[in-house]
Amino acid sequence: MENSNHSLTKKDLETLNSYIHVAEATADFWGDCCEVVVHNLENLDHSVMFILNGHLSNRQAGAAISDVTLSFLNRMISEPDLHHLYYFAKNNNGESFKASMCAIYGENKNIIGLFCMNLYMSTPISAFVRCMVPEENAKQESLSENFVEDTKELMLTALEDAKKAVYSNLSILPSNKNKEIVALLHQKGIFNLKDSVITIAEQLGISKNTVYMHIRNLK
Repeated sequence: MENSNHSLTKKDLETLNSYIHVAEATADFWGDCCEVVVHNLENLDHSVMFILNGHLSNRQAGAAISDVTLSFLNRMISEPDLHHLYYFAKNNNGESFKASMCAIYGENKNIIGLFCMNLYMSTPISAFVRCMVPEENAKQESLSENFVEDTKELMLTALEDAKKAVYSNLSILPSNKNKEIVALLHQKGIFNLKDSVITIAEQLGISKNTVYMHIRNLK
């Protein structure tokens, strides 16, 4: 197996390394039934730069690219509009898995790596379900996630939640309620949104300078 014909730049390597966190998050989400691999295509003899749950294919970092992955990589190179794909295959032990393969592009717009997931179909249903439900003894925070059409709706929804929390807390003096509301919104990152200070100020009936003052005091 020959090395690829191009070397990676510093920026390319930074891009590939940024996918390690994505791989870790993906493996945490799917659990032990999913193998997650980041390939560095600078050297196909040792393309596996990072792997989680490698026991599923008996691979570790430094392993070579597989024949099927190489075949699909060549297809991606020859079909510029093909950025990702999935397929079904079996490992050396005859275990079936569903694979997902996504191209990682470098600063020169060429494919420098691959982000791959292999979900093993032989995983017992009980083990798969165990990954998808909260652990009985673990403290799970009950969250309600708001999916909105735009950021203004997000601001207003967050404001209503903050107002309910503050107004229901009888230990907070009336003169401090707006301050506490701003503090809750700041904690949620609402003031990172464009025009959030103006929107919140208008809704609370206070000046934007007052909102800025509360934010500064928090810092």
